[in-house]
Amino acid sequence: MMMKIVENVFWIIGAFFVMTSCSDKTEIPLPMEPQKQDIPDAWHDKTRTQPYPKMSNELYINPSPLIVPQEMKKGEFLQFQLSQDDSFGNENSITSELQKWCMYNPHFSLSPGKWFWRYRNVCADQNYGEWSESIPFEVKDDTPVFLTPVFETFKSNLPKQFPRLYCFLSPYMSDARAKATSHPEFKALVSRAKSALDIDYASLMFPFSESGLETVAMNVEYLYQAYMITEDEQYLKKMEEIFMLFIDNPYSDSDLFKDNFSSTNIAYGILAPYDLLYDKLPADKKSIADEQLYRIAEYYFRMYCGMQENHIFDNHFWQKNMRVLFQIALCMYDNPSYADIMLEMLEYYYELWTARAPASGFNRDGAWINGTGYFEANIKTLYYMPMILSYISHADYLQHPWYQNAGQYLLYSWPPNSKSAGFGDGSEKRDEPGRQRAAFADFLARETGDQYAGWYAGQCSDLIKQDIDLRLYRMANTEKYNMSLPADAPKMKWYKDIGEVVMHSDLEYMENNMTLSFRSSTFGSGSHTLADQNSFNLLYGGKEVYYHSGYYLNFSDAHNIMSYRHTRAHNTILVNGIGQPFSTEGYGMIMRAGSGSNISYCLGDASKAYSGITDDELWVNAFDNAGITQTPEFGFGSTPLTKYRRQMFMLNPNIILIYDELEASSPVKWEWLLHSKSMFDIDGLSFTSRTSDGVTAVAQMFSENDVNITQTDKFVVPPVTSSTSDYPNQWHLTATVEDKSACRFLTVIQIMKPGKTALEVKNNNGSIELGQWKIDVNLSADKPEKLFVRNLVNGAAYSYGSDNPLLKGELYNRKYVNSSILYDKVNGVFTTDEQIDIWQISSRISN
Repeated sequence: MMMKIVENVFWIIGAFFVMTSCSDKTEIPLPMEPQKQDIPDAWHDKTRTQPYPKMSNELYINPSPLIVPQEMKKGEFLQFQLSQDDSFGNENSITSELQKWCMYNPHFSLSPGKWFWRYRNVCADQNYGEWSESIPFEVKDDTPVFLTPVFETFKSNLPKQFPRLYCFLSPYMSDARAKATSHPEFKALVSRAKSALDIDYASLMFPFSESGLETVAMNVEYLYQAYMITEDEQYLKKMEEIFMLFIDNPYSDSDLFKDNFSSTNIAYGILAPYDLLYDKLPADKKSIADEQLYRIAEYYFRMYCGMQENHIFDNHFWQKNMRVLFQIALCMYDNPSYADIMLEMLEYYYELWTARAPASGFNRDGAWINGTGYFEANIKTLYYMPMILSYISHADYLQHPWYQNAGQYLLYSWPPNSKSAGFGDGSEKRDEPGRQRAAFADFLARETGDQYAGWYAGQCSDLIKQDIDLRLYRMANTEKYNMSLPADAPKMKWYKDIGEVVMHSDLEYMENNMTLSFRSSTFGSGSHTLADQNSFNLLYGGKEVYYHSGYYLNFSDAHNIMSYRHTRAHNTILVNGIGQPFSTEGYGMIMRAGSGSNISYCLGDASKAYSGITDDELWVNAFDNAGITQTPEFGFGSTPLTKYRRQMFMLNPNIILIYDELEASSPVKWEWLLHSKSMFDIDGLSFTSRTSDGVTAVAQMFSENDVNITQTDKFVVPPVTSSTSDYPNQWHLTATVEDKSACRFLTVIQIMKPGKTALEVKNNNGSIELGQWKIDVNLSADKPEKLFVRNLVNGAAYSYGSDNPLLKGELYNRKYVNSSILYDKVNGVFTTDEQIDIWQISSRISN
């Protein structure tokens, strides 16, 4: 892989001192120079190309899975060895059983230090190939430990009786049934089930219909839940009717495998009745059901085995298909005709969950890589799988760091009574959280005791009662939880693994809350993420002030590609009219972030984000289908960008700062972008907009270059809809600097409630004052970077650059060149925090 040398600051031992002839005292030490850091063209590849882990990977979890790229598996099996001895001669060295898949989970905690692993191919006739070269990696003391039992333990505890699908609720069902009629969701449960009794299912199933089969599977779930709670035979009888329709009218392969969601909808339509009726079904009908379930399970097992452990994130698989395929194997593992293959499938999905779940397996944040909009599509699986795995294996899968942090992420990324903080497909669609999100918070609060989840669930209690997917769980589980917000809830959260920061000024009281979210991710864009590195969204009182633009009506039509997914739809920049590619190569990184009572900040680097065009077949085909080419005419292509660092600040309670450093290897046109639902009032370098609630945003831009600010309410490609009133035009502001190889911007934004007036902003040669805040900034691109923000009343300050700042009357000796120094109150005490660039090298690829 081609590598580029970029600046990075790491800890360097020692200091350099300036000596003078007129004093025998040691002078103030000079800040240390940064080291250089090699970075790849991509931190994550869509399909793995290199074994994992290596020395260049910091582990996410101890123990780490060992994963071999699928293209390197040449035989029927792989075999793995793991040791702390690079010759693998140590008696403690481990040699795995033969694996049909491309991963191996150690299932024990690896002691800190250097480890080695290797693999070899094994043919079907047991002809063993040569071992690969030894692959070293390091386990650090602070790597989070998360252990799961070996598959044999899980296998030995598998349920022997039916029903099995919700065996983890079995201990609670007797009590749940006794108290069912007094449960606040009982009427809703019965109402949906009764409506499911009156449906003509044959008309939905035949001829083949994707939407019809989805409706069938959904109503089967209503009936299943109702029978589990009430044991009313009318629900079971209707499920048997549906079962017989599937059995007596089997689909051809062309229909059965037309799309993967339809396959698993058919499977669940058979499997749920099968689970409840197992002991009552005629042998011949059960045999036909077994054969149909096997067809589906075997088809996808052949497709997925080896692929899913190496794919960055297959949406449909992790949303639903993996769960249903696991359920088939769970129900058929002891079927004499299919036991061997079903146990193999069950083992694969068991090991896959340990290696690559939850949330890709390379994510401890509790956050969702694919954005807030599509998180809810995954919630049923994110609830179901750890519950059933924990119950059967007698381990706690919710101890994974992702689950331990998920409650806080739910709150910070999408607070109650608020729009989403907003990244990814569909994040703009609702003005408050959805019922599934609220239900997941309730689940986390019950199972983990997480207080953030508890407060969130308490605030969204009406939404929880509307949720269907976790209703059976809630009626069986009576656990209570704390619904008060933690007193030490931070104003900012940095989700390092996925590359997002969210700041809140007053999280508990939404009417006063200002929300600033920022994304710059090593995962780049693609799938349900957008080409939005170094972009931000700003809300006040839960309503959008500045927000990404366009409408998610289609995954990849012309509007989606040009005016929703494209960088021009986001609050970031264009270079010569060109945005970021739809690929993992178009990535960014959040290098620093910090927060105190008065100041929160983050620093993102999107210098590699404008890296050309995508060669991802999915997107190449999407461009062709939309009649769009990846050329500068449409805003795609290469750029000479060499530096794009953006710093975002929240100065409590109502001021936002943006500081941009932009450089290119040749003169370019820089376009600084901002989007609003309302028209901007432009006056020179000042622009004002207002929300529907009368909140006013006044922005003032500063630059040493000539800046031309324009706006339009037209999309490059408008959405194709039947009702333009539901999808009105939005406003798009562009601040343009022409023909410059470098420039810097400082933008000061004030947010005011109705009736409030913006502070006067005074600029005296780069020294800017507004109210109790003073900002000293260097906007000359040919001079060293400098930004010094301080509160003239309480002394809180932020310094970026290489000089030594005066912090509340005392000179602070900066340790590192171009570091970020935050001096602010934390837990009631003023502290000083100096940060340097942090590289997220817990990557899946890297030399």
